[in-house]
Amino acid sequence: MAGYRSLRIQFRVLLPAVACALILVLVGCSTTSPDPSAAETKLPPGSTVLIGAGATFPSVLYNRWFTVYHDTHPNTYIRYAAVGSGEGVRRFVAAHLRPEEKIDFGASDAAMSDAELTQTNNDTLMLPVTAGCVVLAYNLPTLKTDLKLTRRAYAGILLGEIKNWNDPLIAQSNPGVKLPNISIVTVVREDSSGTTSAFTRNLDSINDKWHSRFGAASFVDWPGNAMRAKGNEGVAGLVEKSVGSIGYVGFEFARRLGLDTAILENKEAQFVKASEQSCSAALATADIPENFRAFIPDPIGPNSYPIVTLSWILLRKGHQDPQTAAALRDFFTWCLQDGQRYAPQLGYVQIPAPLAEKALAALNTVSASR
Repeated sequence: MAGYRSLRIQFRVLLPAVACALILVLVGCSTTSPDPSAAETKLPPGSTVLIGAGATFPSVLYNRWFTVYHDTHPNTYIRYAAVGSGEGVRRFVAAHLRPEEKIDFGASDAAMSDAELTQTNNDTLMLPVTAGCVVLAYNLPTLKTDLKLTRRAYAGILLGEIKNWNDPLIAQSNPGVKLPNISIVTVVREDSSGTTSAFTRNLDSINDKWHSRFGAASFVDWPGNAMRAKGNEGVAGLVEKSVGSIGYVGFEFARRLGLDTAILENKEAQFVKASEQSCSAALATADIPENFRAFIPDPIGPNSYPIVTLSWILLRKGHQDPQTAAALRDFFTWCLQDGQRYAPQLGYVQIPAPLAEKALAALNTVSASR
């Protein structure tokens, strides 16, 4: 009997392992997935694998690009880790210092600093490929109308000075609205983030106290009892689950979850809701330099949404492998041309045509090292 029980226990232990092994065999044999990580050694001859890492802000659009591009270019496989802008820049710089840490492109919503560019021997191209708005998503189920927030109000909320939803400063811009008498809970990023950089650049521009205490940064030691989450998806998910919360996220993440987003006061004292039109209006006010490192912390214009950012791909200008250089040029040329039509469908902003033309010209400088 003891032998029978022992055999039965062994069977129960072995059965899941056998099942898992069978699943792994089946997955490894699949040839339909554009992700080469399961069995890169079995890729068709002449295939190219491009490896990238960085911003979560544009990851929804990037994933669409990767899928659509692979459908028409089946020999190009693209692997991207949405680890945040700060980590994306770190990995990109590390790959220059230690070539064995293979990464073919980085992605960031916070443009690289002069110090970071120096670490790459100034062999870096910051290529703007999309743009978008940062919104304040909130969870107030009893509110039956859109919430308006002045510049003083949303800065005060993030500073931890405005603690309750029926605060007079919030009520002032929402006349006739019954605001709930509940505490405000802010939801913020715990990782180094380009979304944080874009949001704090706006706060830095509009609020003296924020400017003196925190400034513009990719990582902030947030005041108060803020809830922290990793990535745009993490912040959006926490807001969705937490009544009384408000958090800053990329517009596309709030839209995907159906979150309410605040109508914000802009520089012209107009209340503007995030949309393709209002974000494009803000982007159009930017003066873009030759290196494409442009920030738009407080855009002018009555129709401009106040928090907008470019999003950059980081590329080495010189590559040891000509095939990799050609694949990067081809893919990002497609992104700046045909791929732009997917941006508004997913809550992003198309790069203006004159800027796209300049970016394409710069992209052509990416080549094999001589």
